Amino acid sequence: MNRDRAVDALRAYAIGGVVLGHWLVTGLVLAGDGGLHQASPLATLPGLAPVTWVLQTLGLFFFAAGFGSARSLAGHRGGWGGWLARRTRRLLLPAVALLGTGAAVLLAATVAGAPDDTLAVGLRLAVSPLWFLAPLLLLVASSGPLRAAVRRWGVARCALPAVAVVAVSDLVVRLLPDGVTVPPVSVVAAWSVPYLLGLAYADGRLGGRRTAALLATGGGVTLAVLLAAGYPVSAVGVPGAGVSNLNPPSLLAVALAVTQVGVGLLARPGWERLLARPLPARVVSRLNSDAVRIYLWHQPVLVGVTALTARGGLPLPGLHTAPDGPGWLLARCCWLPLLATVLATVVRTGRRSGSTDRPGGSRRPGGGAFAGRSAECVPVPTQVYDHQRSDRADFQEVIAVRDSDPPSRGRADGQPR
Repeated sequence: MNRDRAVDALRAYAIGGVVLGHWLVTGLVLAGDGGLHQASPLATLPGLAPVTWVLQTLGLFFFAAGFGSARSLAGHRGGWGGWLARRTRRLLLPAVALLGTGAAVLLAATVAGAPDDTLAVGLRLAVSPLWFLAPLLLLVASSGPLRAAVRRWGVARCALPAVAVVAVSDLVVRLLPDGVTVPPVSVVAAWSVPYLLGLAYADGRLGGRRTAALLATGGGVTLAVLLAAGYPVSAVGVPGAGVSNLNPPSLLAVALAVTQVGVGLLARPGWERLLARPLPARVVSRLNSDAVRIYLWHQPVLVGVTALTARGGLPLPGLHTAPDGPGWLLARCCWLPLLATVLATVVRTGRRSGSTDRPGGSRRPGGGAFAGRSAECVPVPTQVYDHQRSDRADFQEVIAVRDSDPPSRGRADGQPR
């Protein structure tokens, strides 16, 4: 009941943008030896680069994470260590499950004689999404001091040093010769900017439309200036390009994140009207609850579907062919429903296997059936005055069950209270 619908909508949009963007820019070409080689349509279709401004939504991801950390920290009644352990567990357990399952699948594929190129591409794409855990965990662990700093000095003063670090990193990357590796010191600094905006928004500091318009306008103007200064147009890396806006994140990535946050907050009334409808609300709620699993598994699903269909030896358009034209993009769009179905199945399976025990080890009532997330809206048992039982003030415990769980409903109806 305390959830912010606009943030839920932005988080759902962010996870959808990441998944769709990766599926559209990741081409896996079937070679003559049966192996898969990675390619990108952005290298042959540079006109698609502006589309990445809509699909590269990591800034919204970190904004929602900052908002969620602030709300969770404010409502936590225990010690800071317990809060951090709970938040860390929610991030690391799906990653551990991915690594364990991926190792088993990789071993099975090796024994089955899968080509080395396919194994290398699969391993790289499966592990690559894990990079976000390091900066996110560091920011989550620093939520308390960061929140206090935002309250004392304001979000602009707190974000300015981070922007300066990213600017220096951009300068170093452009001055050094090609091939010289620069430590990704700007990763935490760049994504701390939307994270700080999320902390500030949770405390009510970015609630007005005037502030949202300022973020959107300021970020948009900065984007235009950076593009005029020679920054790459694509918000993601392009194979063969000397400089990337995402690895490491550049000032353009920061400006894009600020712009997306501003536009998203400006659209708050529209988000609220949309989520007032039952179907969009259910979809957004499910995407929010499974966001980490969706993020971690979408690339392994792409590799798995592509590798399994390649066993027939016949290259399928949009799945095994080279991304060399608009026809490939149209064919890839035709494969999206299948990929989404497989991803939903994998996520649902992981949710069921990971929800058999609660974090504390106790099981929910109902003969093994688990109550829906809506039951978590009631933090303590509710007591209602029962005027029919006696003349004195007496209280009756309310037992909430699911309609889809007849065994628990029968036990609840048989209670003496």
